[in-house]
Amino acid sequence: MNNDEKRIALLIDAENAPASKIDVVLAEVARYGVANVRRAYGNWKSPRLQQWEAALHPYAIRPIQQFAYSTGKNSADMAMTIDAMDLLRAGQVDAFAIVSSDADFTPLVMRVLADGLKVYGFGQRKTPEPFVNACSLFTHVEGLGQPSSNVEASIGAAGAPKTLSGDTQLVLLVRNAVEAARGDDGWSNLAAVGSQISNQASLDPRSYGYRKLSDLIEAIALFDIRRENLAVLVRDKRRQKLLGEVRT
Repeated sequence: MNNDEKRIALLIDAENAPASKIDVVLAEVARYGVANVRRAYGNWKSPRLQQWEAALHPYAIRPIQQFAYSTGKNSADMAMTIDAMDLLRAGQVDAFAIVSSDADFTPLVMRVLADGLKVYGFGQRKTPEPFVNACSLFTHVEGLGQPSSNVEASIGAAGAPKTLSGDTQLVLLVRNAVEAARGDDGWSNLAAVGSQISNQASLDPRSYGYRKLSDLIEAIALFDIRRENLAVLVRDKRRQKLLGEVRT
């Protein structure tokens, strides 16, 4: 293993995540480091976990048995949290990847972030916003392993805004990041914009059907995009309009 490669603890809430996406989730985790810890939590006596059970050996995932002590409760939450804190205290990992659509893991994410480690979240579109926004980066699993057109269709079906410029939260997030990264010439470097966004919230362009951040920002249609060699520059169109009014 490369000495610079991050060690990532992959913790899976098997009772609240689709087994069919484990291959693309592992491929995504591999972009950030090596998953040297791979654990899936749940009541393995339950027939609901048969798909997950079939995925354990092929992907070298260790099953952690957690009996359901209360009806209707997710038994994996507490066991995952305890193991995560043990790993954090032992200093055995450099980052965490949590696979779940359960917002109950939000306090755990915030605790890990407080120690300076990144948390990569993976869940379905139904995942509540507090968990999504708490993660260093959250990826909707429906968008993994699909062409962009399919992703866009699924976003529409989920009730997301059809027009990106009408997504107030997205536009405000990007505008604030562009303004914070703005240079004296009024343009912002895309890399700096991306860093500003990651400091504020989790934003994965693929959740909106776009492979890159530049493609997403361009699709919003409220920003100018300029490419200079390998650099991509961004500018709020309102700023250019304001400058034009000042000149006249």
